[in-house]
Amino acid sequence: MKAYLYKSTPKSVEQIYMSIKTVNPTTNEKLQSFDEMSKDEIEAAINQSEITYQSWRKTTYKQRAVLLHKVAEILRIRKEELAGLITLEMGKLIGESRAEIDLSADIFDYYADNGEKFLADKTLKPEFGEAFIRHSPIGVLLGVEPWNFPFYQVARFAAPNIMIGNTILLKHASNVPQCGIAMGEIFKEAGAPEGLYTNLLIPGDKISKLLSDDRIKGASLTGSEKAGASLAEAAGKNIKKSVLELGGSDPFIVLDDADIEKAVYWAVIGRMNNTGQCCVAAKRFIVMESVYTEFLTKLKAAFQSLKVGNPMDDDTQLGPLSSQDALSDLSDQINKSVKAGAKVELGGGRIDRLGAYMEPTILSDINKNNPAYFQELFGPVALLFRAKTIEEAINLANDTSYGLGASIFTSNIKQGKLLADQIDAGMIFINHPAWTQPDLPFGGTKRSGYGRELSESGLEEFINKKLIRTSLLTDPF
Repeated sequence: MKAYLYKSTPKSVEQIYMSIKTVNPTTNEKLQSFDEMSKDEIEAAINQSEITYQSWRKTTYKQRAVLLHKVAEILRIRKEELAGLITLEMGKLIGESRAEIDLSADIFDYYADNGEKFLADKTLKPEFGEAFIRHSPIGVLLGVEPWNFPFYQVARFAAPNIMIGNTILLKHASNVPQCGIAMGEIFKEAGAPEGLYTNLLIPGDKISKLLSDDRIKGASLTGSEKAGASLAEAAGKNIKKSVLELGGSDPFIVLDDADIEKAVYWAVIGRMNNTGQCCVAAKRFIVMESVYTEFLTKLKAAFQSLKVGNPMDDDTQLGPLSSQDALSDLSDQINKSVKAGAKVELGGGRIDRLGAYMEPTILSDINKNNPAYFQELFGPVALLFRAKTIEEAINLANDTSYGLGASIFTSNIKQGKLLADQIDAGMIFINHPAWTQPDLPFGGTKRSGYGRELSESGLEEFINKKLIRTSLLTDPF
């Protein structure tokens, strides 16, 4: 709901309040607003982050690990409070919010436990002399994170880079400001020096200008293609490294030898996790013709059985979308796809209750002339495709500008691995929806972005792989 009434007043209090705010998507109630940081406050934050970097880079891996373990400990201690904050601000089911806090804590522990080993010197064997690679930090980094996983997204960017010895400026999504503030408070409580991790309360249109600051050495963004392109342009113009994790339209392929009961079980989880608001969610279900009807029938029944309710209630299975704007955008996509010929197998409309609720929806008969064929639908909407051959299924899977994750369901694991080689995506899962955990690299290809987070790969983006070579007296001249 648009509430600000003073559009003609530049930088008015009303505009500031409307840009960074908490609105409960379960009730549409505006709960709290926050002032945008001033130019002087932003300058002070960058300056302090640079000052802290000069000392933090000299700490040992063990010292850094102690801090990361403490952050993980506080996350677990405050789990109920923080999970409630996630659900309040963006509507995630409370059980999923608790799981997000657990995962975030696990990521901090993972890098604390493994960082020193991953970052150890790498001995080389040159033809002459001796040489090794030493991993060194590069400086102040800017993270731009989305609302859909307000603690996990921060953890997977901040934990490895703080372990490297970098410092973090974090611009969070403007609709989860309290989650962003809470993460900053956790670092402070853990004993982090001022400037190691700084939460920036600024709108998105300030990001490009920040990247022109010489003190900021790189940036990572998870978000939309438009936001990613803007950040990449600014980073490239200023010759700075960037990592992008953007949209996804992940295929979920069901072969004719798959266990259909299990495939449907995982299809519901893969599509409905976070009410379908997940970049790596299963979105396009490509099913072999011989099992298509059975899969559709069982998927429809599973979707129909989901209990809609308050996301704060443990027994709720389908909560609201993150905002009324998100609901309106998704409704518009569905309506346009139906007008273009898509068949509504289930749902398709808003749920008649207070809040940003959308019916579980299944659309079929989607061809290339339909906008939904190429779009990412961010919500509880499954797109269903029929394939007559495996080759057709693979072609459908690859016929997208995205390349984040993919799933293949089959009883023939060898065949599944062979097919995985033919799919253009950063992550392929066999008999499981695309997922995330600390020790698996996360990232995509094509318009889903570039770079990797998590696992050892998450330590390799914002780092100087410094060659140190020693010439020996016996070397030829």
